[in-house]
Amino acid sequence: MSAFVASLPALSRRGLARHGFLAIIALCFIGFAVANPSFVGAANLVNILSGAVIPLVVGLGMTLVVALGAIDLSVGIALDFGSAFAIVILKDYGAPWYLAVLVGIAGGALVGLANAILIVRLRISPFLATLGTFFIGGSLQRIFTHGGGPISYRRLPPEYYDIAVGEVFGIPVRLLIATALLIAYFLLLERSTFGKKIHAVGLQSRAARGAGLPVGKLVAIGFVLAGATAAVGGLVASANLRMFTPLAGNAYLMDAITAVFIGASMHRDGRPNVLGTLTGVLFLSMVANGLNLMGLDFNLKDALSGLILVAALALSITQHRRRT
Repeated sequence: MSAFVASLPALSRRGLARHGFLAIIALCFIGFAVANPSFVGAANLVNILSGAVIPLVVGLGMTLVVALGAIDLSVGIALDFGSAFAIVILKDYGAPWYLAVLVGIAGGALVGLANAILIVRLRISPFLATLGTFFIGGSLQRIFTHGGGPISYRRLPPEYYDIAVGEVFGIPVRLLIATALLIAYFLLLERSTFGKKIHAVGLQSRAARGAGLPVGKLVAIGFVLAGATAAVGGLVASANLRMFTPLAGNAYLMDAITAVFIGASMHRDGRPNVLGTLTGVLFLSMVANGLNLMGLDFNLKDALSGLILVAALALSITQHRRRT
């Protein structure tokens, strides 16, 4: 009996680390609902889900990279390239919509490939490599647009425009795209041999290499997939706005990182995971929506995201030390 009582503080700490954010999410949801009853209306809940689409798409790619034990500061650049490549080929070359989609995804994959070369071949740390890609990609966008002006194209093909605003049986196409990617990433990272290899590299790359895993190849595939996935977010953004806006993708970087670490803090082993990232993205979208309904300054979202990120990192570090 005394041993059980002595173990209660440790159990409480574990419960706080794993379920603390769930309690925070529940309290925020209740608070926003009390402050404005329209928050829980069906239309507004759909708005929350729709607002989470692009951050979720970017966050899924970031989840893969963080699972590798790395970080990608250039996911916003990959999103921008996906948007730019698609709009340019539609506007200047009159390409069909499906070719624009493929070219846009290839543009994001190109950013990931550049990161892979820097990291795997030149052995630059992921932080510095993706930071360099971030600056180079941003400069290229400003040069191409002669200072950062948007490239608009109001006569988008209806099929391409439907990526953002279309519906299938009453369900927004953008939600279907996000759901398909969510399922694909869940199966890839949580239910496949490839996912086990990715987590093995992230936990201990030297041991993984000693066990015969192709660490360099796995890292390269991870960054290319992350870039291509972020580009899908660029397709949705450009279809919604009917334009490419240089450096717009950088706005999603903080949300992606925050969502991934929120998810990791709730995982029993403190690992990045797809469902945890989904929870983090929905929480951030809920906060942004709730602040807007309350008439508060939207800029508070960035401050809250920073606080949330610090809390998520603190919980993740606490879990890591406990396991160690």
